[in-house]
Amino acid sequence: MSDFIGNEDFEEEDESYITLTDDDGNEVSFEVIGEVEYQERYFAVLLPFDEDDDGVVILEIMPSDDETGEFLSIDDDNLLQAVFEKFKSEYTGEDYNFE
Repeated sequence: MSDFIGNEDFEEEDESYITLTDDDGNEVSFEVIGEVEYQERYFAVLLPFDEDDDGVVILEIMPSDDETGEFLSIDDDNLLQAVFEKFKSEYTGEDYNFE
């Protein structure tokens, strides 16, 4: 999957879904399954709607001056793993089963 750098307005009633544009101009829809704070940074854990993709996508949430947030892809595998481990510890037993 391509890197994502996108802006998206969250509507309060529909904040669990998001459509982002990847760096190739393709729109990709996700379900936001959680947000994690790790080392004073914030991350969104997303589940792609694409049935062929069974993994999660983790993007860093960057603050901005307006009401839209910017999402940046993460290249550091160690950081991705640490954020995912924290996500699993915070969300296990809710709606997710991790193997």
